[in-house]
Amino acid sequence: MPSLRRPHVLGIDDGPFDKFASPPIPTSIVGVMMEGPDLVEAIAITSFPIDGDGVTEFLADWILGLRFRPALHGILLGGITIAGLCIVDVHELARRVGLPVMVVNRRQPTDGALCAALERAGFPDRVALVARAPQPVDVGGGLFAATAGAEPDRAAELLAASRGKSDLPEPLRLAHMIARAVATGESRGRP
Repeated sequence: MPSLRRPHVLGIDDGPFDKFASPPIPTSIVGVMMEGPDLVEAIAITSFPIDGDGVTEFLADWILGLRFRPALHGILLGGITIAGLCIVDVHELARRVGLPVMVVNRRQPTDGALCAALERAGFPDRVALVARAPQPVDVGGGLFAATAGAEPDRAAELLAASRGKSDLPEPLRLAHMIARAVATGESRGRP
């Protein structure tokens, strides 16, 4: 695949939620597609039930249905969990959408704590998805990334091309801010 100076990357993140709400309220999921680190091309918003089943299939169908899907070069997730304890099968998502999927974190993820939380919450079947998730590597700049559907050098190229002033890639940073604003009325972050 040729080098891309300004790839179209979709950042996806979920908003905060009240896990004790009765009845449960679905959480917002926001996707922000950007060309490079400085041009927002599209925004999409959906929702998913807290701790619901089938999040990988849901995300794949949502992404494949987006009008801008043909322009995408990669997908960024802010973690393997979405909407509480819904675990994204990163390999399956990459396979279904036919694109590299990168899970980006500011800290080295701790699978043990996540697996313990899944067991306590009554989701022992989801532990296997955590175990098969791609392993994160330190990509510099205070970030850890795990990739499915692309070679490490290709993933590093997509990450580098989508990072601006912030440590986080811009599509993911904006998706996080917008998801929080949708849920709470305003975004929060470092000014």
